[in-house]
Amino acid sequence: MCRLFYLNSKEKINAREYLEKFALISKNSKEFQGHGWGMAYWIDGERKIYKNIKPIWEDDLSQFGFTNRIIAHARSAFRDEGIVVGNNMPFYDDKYVFIFNGELRGVRIKEGGRIGAEKIFNYIKRFDKGSIKDAILKGASIIEKKSAYIRAMNIILADNDFAYVYSKFGEDPDYFTMHKKIEDDLVLVCSDPFPGESGWQKIENESITEFKCF
Repeated sequence: MCRLFYLNSKEKINAREYLEKFALISKNSKEFQGHGWGMAYWIDGERKIYKNIKPIWEDDLSQFGFTNRIIAHARSAFRDEGIVVGNNMPFYDDKYVFIFNGELRGVRIKEGGRIGAEKIFNYIKRFDKGSIKDAILKGASIIEKKSAYIRAMNIILADNDFAYVYSKFGEDPDYFTMHKKIEDDLVLVCSDPFPGESGWQKIENESITEFKCF
């Protein structure tokens, strides 16, 4: 089970400052999050992708400079399998960036993808008829009906203008509940609140939240 992080700031921030906090959360997680990590980040409107097989807390987080938008993922590989950098999230195409945390059992859908998370991303995009938010809701609903059990299905999917946080879990709310912190010029979403910080709120289970970019 993985850890997810999203940041959108009106002003450029030093990526290292926030990634170090996310790295600490990942390192201290009750589940091992050291099977690599990755992120999408934007510099002057240009999206960049970075992935590394190292645990995030062992990587050089000073290399990314200043940005105003980050989507990051620390990986805990299912059954410790498929530990290669190509399986690290985010998954992406020309339009969307996708990260996932959860576990589904007995899924009866046919879709291409290297691992289950990428299959979910590709499956959701089938229903994109101009609203990716509606596609997430429809795709997730069908996946739920075609799964024997959903332990959790937490998703952050973003394009250049919006980010959508979909949260659903059937157990262990202390671990799977997503959190958000919203200020006038900063939006943060993370699997766990940053330690020692106030102002974080729980994201409701079985919900989708839309965040417009500054």
